[in-house]
Amino acid sequence: MAEGKFVSYLRVSTDKQGRSGLGIEAQREAVLRYLNGGQWALSAEYVETESGRRSDRPKLAAALSHAKAIGAKLVFAKLDRLTRNVDLLRALVASGVDLVFCDLPTVPPGPMGRFLLTQMAAVAELEAGLIGERTKNALAAARKRIEKTGQRGRPDIKRLGNPNGARALKGKQVGNAEAVAKIKANATQRAGDLKAIVEDIKRGGITTVRGIAEELHTRGIRAPRGDAWHPTAVSRLLTRIQGAGS
Repeated sequence: MAEGKFVSYLRVSTDKQGRSGLGIEAQREAVLRYLNGGQWALSAEYVETESGRRSDRPKLAAALSHAKAIGAKLVFAKLDRLTRNVDLLRALVASGVDLVFCDLPTVPPGPMGRFLLTQMAAVAELEAGLIGERTKNALAAARKRIEKTGQRGRPDIKRLGNPNGARALKGKQVGNAEAVAKIKANATQRAGDLKAIVEDIKRGGITTVRGIAEELHTRGIRAPRGDAWHPTAVSRLLTRIQGAGS
């Protein structure tokens, strides 16, 4: 039977889910079912739209601070709705706030509960490492078979790993929004770093993209991919600089 004050944290994975409420109502009902009966108060509810793998959660940080400030327990509908990031779970356990998971009613609040959650985080981390090691070994075995037979196109050899290779890291794989956002952020940062240099070149009377490309090369400033500047790359750089200044 629930007793005391609670702050709830609900999470959905996509903006679409956040707008539609998909998943939120089920989580909210799970929390209310857990709290049903006893002398309890739900002091606040925080809803976040964020990937389960990310650790930067402003709403979760606010919920944690709120619970700590009023001496409440932080309640989650399900452990997998909180995070798949082991370090984040470990940090929450270390915060000193009592964590309650409605799908784990046998894990009690308090020191014993924090101990059990720490052990669960360690098991999850071990399993993730074992999965990675098994994948690596399977890839190595497949490469050996290919090298031994010399038949790269054999249909009986299953292709392992990401077929897009390094392209996926550059955001070219469908659905890899996180990688795309990171690349864009890096490009914007790079443009900010080069803004003063480009403005200095322009003040010197060089204003064409080809002229700026040549001057950047002359000054020993490499293009983003480490090669010489081309007019197209300079044009993108100027657009980002202009966007940052607007």
